[in-house]
Amino acid sequence: MDVGVDIKFCGLMRPEDAREAKALGAAFVGVIFAGGPRQLPPERAAQVLDAAGSVVQRVGVFGEAAPRAIAEIARTARLDIAQLHGDPSVDAVRDVRKAAGVAVWAVVRVVTGPTPERSFEMAARIEALEQAADALVLDAYVPGQLGGTGVTFDWSVIERMARRPRIRLVAAGGLNPTNVGAAIRALRPDVVDVSSGVERERGVKDHVRMRAFVAAVRQTESDS
Repeated sequence: MDVGVDIKFCGLMRPEDAREAKALGAAFVGVIFAGGPRQLPPERAAQVLDAAGSVVQRVGVFGEAAPRAIAEIARTARLDIAQLHGDPSVDAVRDVRKAAGVAVWAVVRVVTGPTPERSFEMAARIEALEQAADALVLDAYVPGQLGGTGVTFDWSVIERMARRPRIRLVAAGGLNPTNVGAAIRALRPDVVDVSSGVERERGVKDHVRMRAFVAAVRQTESDS
């Protein structure tokens, strides 16, 4: 199997962590605008993302912000991608792309141990979002929180779906150096997205763990 998995380091708060992400060959770096302890003001986010250089793509993570507000932040932080949490609708994805002029990743939060009805609902949601989004981000559902929780979801939920999503697939939710290989084998994602799994404290990346995460991804590619 040709994996070819890209890496996204998210929840960045320090330029030195963005520089390390670039040095490790990350394809994407992300900052948070969705609230919580890792949120940055747009001007500071721009400074952090600038440290990754011009080749690495810049991702902003949003909650239920209005398209115009996302567009303003995207301009200030010079984003390439808006990642929408909060169960975005197809219309919301299209409105953000139109307003901000950036690619849009839509997050689908996966409930572990869902009923058949819930699985059907999730499959229908994924199918609808495929028509509008540039990528789907699969993350764990944690009540009251949008992401960055360190919680994984049951990857077999996606394995049991009738088909793999037709657009770019991003695996998130509790990934770390010890489990990312298993996630890649189960989900066959195009991108793996890590935040708390490589931190030494909230918002501060551990560069040793960042390197270990990349090594685990590349080892899985080599073994596949």
